[in-house]
Amino acid sequence: MANKVKETAKISNAVIKRLPRYRRYLKELKKKGVDKISSNELSNLIGYTASQIRQDLNNFGGFGQQGYGYNVEGLYNEISAILGLDREYKMVIVGAGNLGQALANYTHYYRAGFVVKALFDVNPRLVGLRINDIDVLDAEGLVEYVESNEIDLGIICTTKDSAQEIADKLCFAGVKGIWNFAQVDLEVPNHVALENVHLSDSLYTLAYKVSGNEGKL
Repeated sequence: MANKVKETAKISNAVIKRLPRYRRYLKELKKKGVDKISSNELSNLIGYTASQIRQDLNNFGGFGQQGYGYNVEGLYNEISAILGLDREYKMVIVGAGNLGQALANYTHYYRAGFVVKALFDVNPRLVGLRINDIDVLDAEGLVEYVESNEIDLGIICTTKDSAQEIADKLCFAGVKGIWNFAQVDLEVPNHVALENVHLSDSLYTLAYKVSGNEGKL
């Protein structure tokens, strides 16, 4: 029922960011053999209010039945389709240092349909290596490779100084989205989706929460 997404209003980014969490909990419920669940039961598991859950799902047509709740497997499949997880995505990683190699070795991506086709780097000591059976190629060939292999997503694990240039090349080559781990906010054309991941921001937020300053003016 993903085709029931409201066309008259854009779905907020906050709602979209909650969908993976719903999917993750539904996946665990499936593993436990749970067939159906109510919004109140989901609320107790996830932490969002039942009203919030119903409101979020109603953006996509709603999936529950009065007096029954939600079919766990059906809702899991619908959310997967809404998130676009019912297809495969070809990816390249630019920056084959520690973080780039860690991402290439993270096999969860492959099970979820995200396939790293190649890594790229400017360091001649890294070019020619194989990480998790994935070739590290010379960054000079990035644009040609992305174009010829119809790459969907680019992952940037470079320094912040070179990240925007890499993003420009990826966009020029035709990627549909960029997952950016460089410590800088990038600018991309409107037709290219962008997720900036600042690991330090998350760590600093954690530091605030454990520092004893939370709630102080």
